[in-house]
Amino acid sequence: MRPPVNAPATHDSVRLPLSQARIPEDAFAAMRRENLARWPSGAGVNFAAALERHRSLPRHKQLAWVMRKADAERRCLTQPRGGFGTFELQKELMKALDRDGHADIVPTTTDSYTRNEQWHLAQKGIEETEKLGRSMLNGYPMVNYGVGPARELIDAIDKPAIMLTGTTMPKLTGEIGYAAGYSGYLGSGIAYTVSYIKELSIEEGIRNYQYLDRLVAMYQDAGVELHRRQPGFLTGTNIPPCIAIVTCVLDCLLAAAQGVKNYGLEMGETLHLVQDAAATAVCREMCQEYLAKQGYADVFTPVTLLHWMGAWPHDDAQSAALISYGGTLAAIAGAVSVTTKTAHEAFGIPTPQANAEGLRMTRTAIYLARHIRLDGLPEFEREKDLIRREVRPIVDKVLEMGDGDAAIGTVRAFEAGVLDIPWSPNRGVKSRVLPARDADGYLRIVDPGLMPFPGEVMQLHEERLRRRAARDNIPYGPELAVASVYEIAEPVAKLLPDTWAALGSDS
Repeated sequence: MRPPVNAPATHDSVRLPLSQARIPEDAFAAMRRENLARWPSGAGVNFAAALERHRSLPRHKQLAWVMRKADAERRCLTQPRGGFGTFELQKELMKALDRDGHADIVPTTTDSYTRNEQWHLAQKGIEETEKLGRSMLNGYPMVNYGVGPARELIDAIDKPAIMLTGTTMPKLTGEIGYAAGYSGYLGSGIAYTVSYIKELSIEEGIRNYQYLDRLVAMYQDAGVELHRRQPGFLTGTNIPPCIAIVTCVLDCLLAAAQGVKNYGLEMGETLHLVQDAAATAVCREMCQEYLAKQGYADVFTPVTLLHWMGAWPHDDAQSAALISYGGTLAAIAGAVSVTTKTAHEAFGIPTPQANAEGLRMTRTAIYLARHIRLDGLPEFEREKDLIRREVRPIVDKVLEMGDGDAAIGTVRAFEAGVLDIPWSPNRGVKSRVLPARDADGYLRIVDPGLMPFPGEVMQLHEERLRRRAARDNIPYGPELAVASVYEIAEPVAKLLPDTWAALGSDS
């Protein structure tokens, strides 16, 4: 056995060697005391009261139950994003998303200061927002307001609520939100650390989410099942399904090791119907395969698809088409939920009205496509097989590098480039791997960096990408990757020109 990976000391007084192993009860109790003491609102967290709060909620407001029921009924739920800088504005937003947007899951997105644990700056943002009458924060400052107001937000809606915090530091936000009655939390130690932050190490990101997952297990042990969800990638760039799935598998193993039983997986849409459907099926399959190999037989892993995560068009009509197509993809793929966007995506924070409109567009598309599946279609089955051949060698190598431990293996694999993410902002990621669209619109890999994909897989990728490069007169290499990033944001006249009409008039 190799020695465990150790990180430099932080403010935490309880510091265990890095491992995927479940945090011992006494160590976790000490961690919680220290965490809750970091801001005055932490004193409002009472675990016994939190358990009673969740038990008192009707089932249709408990996200873990709702996700299981939707999966059993083959339904695709809708969930937007959304957060404003004061309690009053956030309450009105959540009510609008629930009633006007018909959201199945209602979100609370936290602000950037809260995400970075700069709660004193969040407080200034609250004061400025109240003074000016418009949100000066890009989300809801959950920690500053504390448990009481968060409970009121839950009471204002008739759907389950999820925390969307976009943070690598979830410990206090998670405690407060779960204590108030939020029944879901989006985030993970690997995906968020490589997507959102430059300086924080992969190890610290893993440790921070091990705390949150251990907290969820504590609720689980007391009879309250909460929903945790892996967030996919929010880098705003193309992520091939195989890389996203590898990360889902590793994040899922880390959560299961802490005791999580209800763990959602997120995938960004590629906008290729067959690839998105194949990725949705294989993501769940691969997670279950590796959970079983490590002895976890009872972890529920529904898949959520995200509306297009790359650059968006400025044209409202193009945005509406992208929104509707995203709902269609999610329904046909068999996703259990879809996270929606709005026609304002290219401009900034949407209004509650625009957010509700995006939900209704998506919901209508889901209705229209709800009975369509691709099972048995040769192209669908071939793509599933290809993704499996891409995923297994990477996950197997990561676990080998950690002697079976997903936490240790992940850290070592990123250091070696065996795990890699395109255009990651994190210093701990090499970012040598590059994706691009092939001639048929699938996301492939033009440069694997140091990731150990099988030779026959890379040969297939290269063949299809070279066909795209020749067709579009783009050099094979990085330029092909860059062209794919901005493609969807281009005006429709460039994406699909109508020059045939002019040619026809000359004949």
